[in-house]
Amino acid sequence: MSLAATWYRRWGKRTLDVALAGPLLLLALPLLLPVALALVAQNGGPWLFRQARPGRHGQLFTLYKLQTMTSTRDAHGQLLPDAARLPRLGRWVRATSLDELPQLWNVLRGHLSLIGPRPLLPEYLPLYSATQARRHEVRPGITGWAQVNGRNAISWEQKFLYDVWYVDNLSLGLDLRILLRTAGRVLGAQGITAAGQATTEAFQGSSSV
Repeated sequence: MSLAATWYRRWGKRTLDVALAGPLLLLALPLLLPVALALVAQNGGPWLFRQARPGRHGQLFTLYKLQTMTSTRDAHGQLLPDAARLPRLGRWVRATSLDELPQLWNVLRGHLSLIGPRPLLPEYLPLYSATQARRHEVRPGITGWAQVNGRNAISWEQKFLYDVWYVDNLSLGLDLRILLRTAGRVLGAQGITAAGQATTEAFQGSSSV
C-alpha cells in the first residue's frame, strides 16, 4: 500500500467525511423539515427511524433514517408485509434517497463514513463467511462501491464481493469516483429495490468461503 493510500485510510478519509457531512447536513435541513412533517402525517407517528446496526469491527451503533413505512398491523397484531406498509410518499422518499440524509449525523459522530460498505442488520453477523466479514474492517458508509454497481438489484454475494474489493482498494480517488457515481444513481433512481420486492430480501447466508 502506498504512503498516500495509508495516510488517506488512517486520517484523510475521516477529515473528508467531517468536511463534507457538516455542510451537507446544514443544506439538507430546509428539505428535511417539510419531508419529515409529511411523513408524520402519513405514518401517524414518528418521522425518524432508529435501528441498531454493526459498524467498524462489528460494533453496534444507532442508525438514523427517515421513517418511510407505516406501522399498519393485521387483525392479529402482526405487521403487514413491507409492500403494504410503504405508501406512495414513502416510495418517493426512498427513490430519491432522502431517507438516508439523517445518516449525515451518524457520519459526524464517527459511526459512519460517507463511503463504505452499507451497515446491515445485526442478525446477519453470524451468517457471513470469513471473507464477507472483512467488510467490517472499515467504517460502513451511506453509499459505497456496491451501491454504485447495482445497489439492491444485485445478489447479496455480489454486494459482498464489491464490499471486500472496496476494503482492499480504498483510496481518495476511489471515494471521489463513488461520490460522483452516487449522484448519477440517485438522480436516475436506479437499483432501489430487488426485482419483485418492495424492499430488500433478507440475507439468509451463503456458501461463499
